[in-house]
Amino acid sequence: MTKLAVCLGESMAVLVPATPGPLDEVDTFRRGIGGAESNVARGLAALGNRTAWLSRVGDDGFGRHLVEALRADGVDVTAVETDPDRPTGLYVKEIGAGLPHDLPVGSSRLHYYRAGSAASAMGPEFVERPAVAALLAEADVLHLSGITAALSDSCLALLHHLMIGRRAGQVVSFDLNWRPALWRDYDPAVLRPLLDAADIVLLGADEALSAFGVNTPDKLRELLPSPRALVIKDGALRATTVDRDGGCVTEPALAVQVVEAVGAGDAFAAGYLTGVLRGLDEPRRLRMGHLSAAATLVVTGDHGAPLGLDHLLDASPAEWAAARITAATAPA
Repeated sequence: MTKLAVCLGESMAVLVPATPGPLDEVDTFRRGIGGAESNVARGLAALGNRTAWLSRVGDDGFGRHLVEALRADGVDVTAVETDPDRPTGLYVKEIGAGLPHDLPVGSSRLHYYRAGSAASAMGPEFVERPAVAALLAEADVLHLSGITAALSDSCLALLHHLMIGRRAGQVVSFDLNWRPALWRDYDPAVLRPLLDAADIVLLGADEALSAFGVNTPDKLRELLPSPRALVIKDGALRATTVDRDGGCVTEPALAVQVVEAVGAGDAFAAGYLTGVLRGLDEPRRLRMGHLSAAATLVVTGDHGAPLGLDHLLDASPAEWAAARITAATAPA
């Protein structure tokens, strides 16, 4: 049977301004969806993987749109729960136009409205629902993130429950996804045991420095000795996997003409986990992550279609370094 990847976490409706500029001067917004774990689910499905997303949404138009959009992208949403009282989370994007009191041109800022959302009410009892339990029991890969840990005490308890109750042979992937604003009322120290209980940890070097005060492969290995693989992303430079013995595999990032950086980390996770599901070796897993991230970097929004450049997985180091990814590379 085809392997199954399950992603659990909050997704939100997003309002994207039709034109750059401060929000007080923007009149029109386009509706979309966004959220780290659902971004990974969309990326996994786009790469041909059997994928499910687990979460809760409000009984509102945003929630219905979100679920249907993910379904249309090939993600199994049959176990998503609808909350009759709490709303679907929302965030609003602000795009800089370089005006006075505005963000610089090409930069963006996200404004979150997610407190008390339907997803924040998830707790250990969520996994006892038959549809949720069935998918978790079948999952070959379970993908989680640090965002869920900061949503509520019940969400943190859910993550601990999932770690303890995982079935034998299931690979648990955990992306740090450091969001400082979410940790204003919570102690980020709770993240370390969660990360250390995972099989695969994905984190940016900049994130690790902010969250833990260290970002080098050796120091992160000292901090997190248990995972079989620490995947450390160093922006546009490289990604490095450190195994339990301290051995490192590094693959340089592709040269990309960036249109927008939002969602690239989630896309990398989708590509890397696709490599895991396909049984690729570590260098090719990292390259798969880079290719998936590049597909998102050359489009606006959180998600880009696969580039169709899988032949680069077997390219020589020189051929890989010579590759250039631009908006023209992206599928129409």
